[in-house]
Amino acid sequence: MKSPASKLNCVARIGLIICFNAFASQLIQEGHLIADRKGAWREHKPSPDMENEFIRTHGFAEYAKWHLAVDERFSLNTKSRYKFPYGDFKNVHRCGLLAVKSRAREHGYNEIEDAATKLLQIIESARPRPSKPAN
Repeated sequence: MKSPASKLNCVARIGLIICFNAFASQLIQEGHLIADRKGAWREHKPSPDMENEFIRTHGFAEYAKWHLAVDERFSLNTKSRYKFPYGDFKNVHRCGLLAVKSRAREHGYNEIEDAATKLLQIIESARPRPSKPAN
């Protein structure tokens, strides 16, 4: 059985599969986005109870979509297998991607940092720009 991440554009590195998440990109394009401030992820990330409820109702395949990496050292159908979350199971959070980018840089996961950067660029291009007043 293939892991859910195998359907994504992934790169293997030391037991970690790093994914550029097309699911996240699609959510951003559809407007499922919270363009929040840096540092807000502590307040916005799903609690363990919210994660458990999401897994109970949607399963691990859907849970996997909300993460940028899979750690194959951990068993299938365990929360510890999925790394670098970026959303709340409804919306992509800018602060979540900023946290992913920072953590990835800190631990030397360049591919994850690049994936988060690409998603942040999609957010910037999707955000409406203030219009200039007409003269």
